[in-house]
Amino acid sequence: MKNIRLLAIHLFLLAVLLVLTVILCPLYGPSDSSFSIQRALDRSIPYEQNMDAVIFYTTRLPRVLFGALVGFGLAIAGAAFQALLRNDLATPYTLGLSGGSSLGALLAMHFGAALLHRSLLVPAGAFAGAFSVVLFIGLIAGHYKKGFSTNTLLLAGVTLNLLFSSFILLLQYLSDPFQTFKMIRWMMGGLDIADIQIPLYLCLPVVLCGAWVCSYSRSLDLLSLGEEAALHLGVEVRRARWITLFGSGLMTSILVAYSGPIGFVGLIVPHTLRRLYGPGHRFLLPASGLFGASFLVWCDTLARTLFTGIEIPVGVITAFLGGPFFLFILLRSMHGSER
Repeated sequence: MKNIRLLAIHLFLLAVLLVLTVILCPLYGPSDSSFSIQRALDRSIPYEQNMDAVIFYTTRLPRVLFGALVGFGLAIAGAAFQALLRNDLATPYTLGLSGGSSLGALLAMHFGAALLHRSLLVPAGAFAGAFSVVLFIGLIAGHYKKGFSTNTLLLAGVTLNLLFSSFILLLQYLSDPFQTFKMIRWMMGGLDIADIQIPLYLCLPVVLCGAWVCSYSRSLDLLSLGEEAALHLGVEVRRARWITLFGSGLMTSILVAYSGPIGFVGLIVPHTLRRLYGPGHRFLLPASGLFGASFLVWCDTLARTLFTGIEIPVGVITAFLGGPFFLFILLRSMHGSER
């Protein structure tokens, strides 16, 4: 009982951290900016004449809210995939969702340049590509009635990423230089949206998917013992497996449709919290969502302020952090298997 109360307090503190992050991060921008939050919130100045208000409400606040939403979803999906596949390296990124979203988005850029409403075409293509991967992995998992090889799904994800990469290179070669630059920039991942309605529209489906996955936390705890053990303990293994895969995959597909592939959030956040608080998913999943939201917003704030005059895509920052972290987990897993 005492342990549950302590975890609830820590969950509350993570929520407080997220609130402070959403309040503080819009205040930071490029070091050469003369932005003033007092002027931005001054209602006596007409909005059209108040450049600080325009910057705050059309650029910084939407970006922070969107970053929190993306971090929330990717972190929960990463924790869920790691539990489902019983593999420390399983994330939406390694399972091929990022490659699928990139290929879908780049196909939309290449073939949809002359179409109307092409601003919606790229997110639609990215969503279709990512969700197609989810369905494909689900079909592979459903092929095994009693259980499936986690290594098979991971290898399928790696194979899909390699296949998608070859098509992406072909598209970049066939495109003109301007299109190629847009493709490369999209694949770096970013939160630079110019419409506060996007995070507001995406909030409900993402939070519902996250809550749906979190409701299966007990099943994920038992699945971590092995599928046969979970089956004997009363878990509907096929149902839990499909809902976790479908809910996490749908949530990831919705987010990467607008953010592009932002890697390693689903790896760094769950592993950090798992080492601090243990593997119980009743706490780990919601904690990953809250901490992942704060983590990605601060990464994006660093990307916006690190250099004067330019903004680094947040995917570059997470890759710099996630690459060594991925290697650390891999070496630790190899060391543990040798014992």
